[in-house]
Order: sequence, then C-alpha cells, then structure tokens
Amino acid sequence: MFNASLDEGPHMNATHEPRLNHVDCLDALGLHRMAYWEWGDPANPRVLVCVHGLSRQGRDFDTLARALSDHWRVVCPDVVGRGRSDWLVDPMGYQVPAYVADMVTLLARLNAPHVDWLGTSMGGLIGMGVASLHGAHGSPIRKLILNDVGPRIQPEAVARIAAYLGQPIRFSDLDEAADYMASISQGFGHFTREQWLALCRPMVQPLDDGPGLRLHYDPSIAVPFKAITPESAAIGETLLWQRYDAIKCPTLLLRGADSDLLTRETAEEMTRRGPRARLHEFAGVGHAPMFVADEQIAVVRDFLLSP
Repeated sequence: MFNASLDEGPHMNATHEPRLNHVDCLDALGLHRMAYWEWGDPANPRVLVCVHGLSRQGRDFDTLARALSDHWRVVCPDVVGRGRSDWLVDPMGYQVPAYVADMVTLLARLNAPHVDWLGTSMGGLIGMGVASLHGAHGSPIRKLILNDVGPRIQPEAVARIAAYLGQPIRFSDLDEAADYMASISQGFGHFTREQWLALCRPMVQPLDDGPGLRLHYDPSIAVPFKAITPESAAIGETLLWQRYDAIKCPTLLLRGADSDLLTRETAEEMTRRGPRARLHEFAGVGHAPMFVADEQIAVVRDFLLSP
C-alpha cells in the first residue's frame, strides 16, 4: 500500500474519507455553488488539486486521494454541472474559460500559497489555463500533471465522446449502470467488478420520478461540446498552444499508450515546447488512466515528491 510508504510524512494521522465542501462562484447570470471533496489534514500547506474529465466527477480520485492524503491535502472538485455542484441556467457557460474562473475562486478559498495540480482530460485543460496565469507572485500552480490531454485533441475522440454525452439514460440498478459505464469507458483500463462499481457509484443519482438511477451530470454540458465545428476547434487549438507555451512550472504529461485523444506525436511535441513536459506512458490503457493501479499512483507520487 502506498500509504505505508508515506507514513513518515508530517500529516500521518490524516483522515481517509473525504469531507464535502462548497464554494460560491460567479457566472454571467449570478452565483452557482461548486462542490469539492477534501481529503487529509485541512491545515496541511501541501495541497494537491485533482480535476476530473468532461462527464466525470471528483470521486474519480478516491483511490489516489486515499493513497496520498497522509502527505497532501487532496482537493477534488465537482466541476459545475457535475456531481454535487449546481447546474447552470445557461448551458453555454459549460466551457473551459468559465471553469478556470471557478478554480481561481476555489484556490482563494483553499488559502494555500501554491498548489500542485492533476487534471484528467478536461481537468488538464483547466489546469493549463490556471497554470498559464502569472501575477506578481508567479503562477498559483507549483507542479502540473496533465493526464492524457494536450492542446491538440483528435476529432475521432471528440466524435466518440459526443455519441454518448448528454444522453438521457436511465438504469434499473447500479449493476446496470456499471455495465454501461464499462462499455463507454474501455480506455480506462482493466478493472475488477468491485473497482468498476466503485468508479460508477458516484456517477449516478436516484431518479426524481420513481425507482431507478440516472447519470449524475447536467445533460446540457453536451450543448457547447456538440457545437464545436472544425473551424472553432482550430481556433481553440491555437489558443491552447498559447496557454501551454506560457506555462513555466514543472510539468508531467501522462498518456495512455492506446489513447485516441492524445496522440504520441502531440505528446512528443509537448516535451519540446512550453514547459517541456516529462512524458510517461502507461501500457494497456487508452483515454484515460484512472489512478486505481499502484503503478499509476507511484508515478504521480514520485513526480510530486521530486525536487
């Protein structure tokens, strides 16, 4: 167990279950509440923020957070529209620049001089936006981990995700939901049934109008995603490369060796420009590594602890 290797840290008595908190964030029509899960000692100045992918939520990082919470205060937000966070009135607010603004509000709430950041897919794009911000005291991010994402996103992956995103699917029970999640998330890797159920459980909520379950997120998060055109995608890629090139903190790029979203070519380009990310690939995984396997947790831990 990784916790055993961290027991010599200064916060070895940290809790191994998360606390649920909320922060009010500003949008074009008023305020919305963003939920975040917090692990470890709330007084620990060493903070790791973990941000999930497009249709996921903060409990994706439970295994990683348990492994690291003896040494870090681990904060895992539910990006607005997902999990325990509010849904937006205007679906066009579900875009990365607005998420970056929400995370700046969260960082102010955490009251840490700087944080480390791990972002999976969309969470990585948000992390690029935050890490590229520089004030009088530099960037708020000390070290950045981008999990299977970069400025160039393959259109085949966008089409795959668009095919299921926002569908009004209902499930009779958790087992049926887990089967569905496994069918659309094969890139996550190979898990036991128990691990799939653990990844799936926070992804569903009881129906309001009878027995059964529904997905945890606002179906309207699909509206701006499905409005992407080849022209807007090209403009977005240019802007993302600008953000990436502005990053100055040490950066680790993780890639599933079978990823259909982040190509090896793009990953290698990211090692040559901007922060010149260090690249690590995981065999047998596509989009995206989920940090359930010990090997994946070890790579994160070693990078964060390195000088």
